[in-house]
Amino acid sequence: MYLPPHFAAKDPEHAREIVTSHPFASLISNDDEGLPFVTHLPLHLEPPASGEEGGEASPWVLLGHMARANPHWRYLQARPTAVVTFVGPHAYMSPRVYPDLVRVPTWNYLAVHGTVQATLIEEPLAKDRLLKKLIGDHDPAYAPQWMGLGTDYQHKMLAGIVAFELRVTRLQTKIKINQHRPESHVRMREVYAAGNDHDRALGEWMDKLGLNGPQE
Repeated sequence: MYLPPHFAAKDPEHAREIVTSHPFASLISNDDEGLPFVTHLPLHLEPPASGEEGGEASPWVLLGHMARANPHWRYLQARPTAVVTFVGPHAYMSPRVYPDLVRVPTWNYLAVHGTVQATLIEEPLAKDRLLKKLIGDHDPAYAPQWMGLGTDYQHKMLAGIVAFELRVTRLQTKIKINQHRPESHVRMREVYAAGNDHDRALGEWMDKLGLNGPQE
């Protein structure tokens, strides 16, 4: 993606926070005609391997699944290199946040893009483990119900999906909150504090990044 240096996040934990807080992703690869094919789906980010915290970062691994009727898994099988994107909070920014009038509007947002290598997961027990991780992310209370559905029904449901692992080979994180325009920050923070959920989330990211206005 287009990533000016002043919007490029330096802290990998920022990317992890965006992905885990906004796990509904776009998985993008080429179809058989060479056109982009997009599937929208939740993804589970595996935690770092034991012993790797504080050392050299381990490659990210994302887990997900799609309906077997979706042709996308066949494209991943034929061409494993793909792109996955996540979008965090985003909101309009009015030029009225500036102290002068010769300004234009923009849109602030957080985004993470990863280049990935896909591996399909077909073994039923491995698919079941993957599903339980997604259930743990979004609806832990459902886990006993899933486990109580019966083996035959579970196998039928598992046969209807294709699971996959996405190993991230390149990661880009864009945090665009007008960092390069400190004269806007005080008023921006006030506007975002009074706005909707996305506005308030961007305001919290401003606090996290120390965007508190011009320094004396």
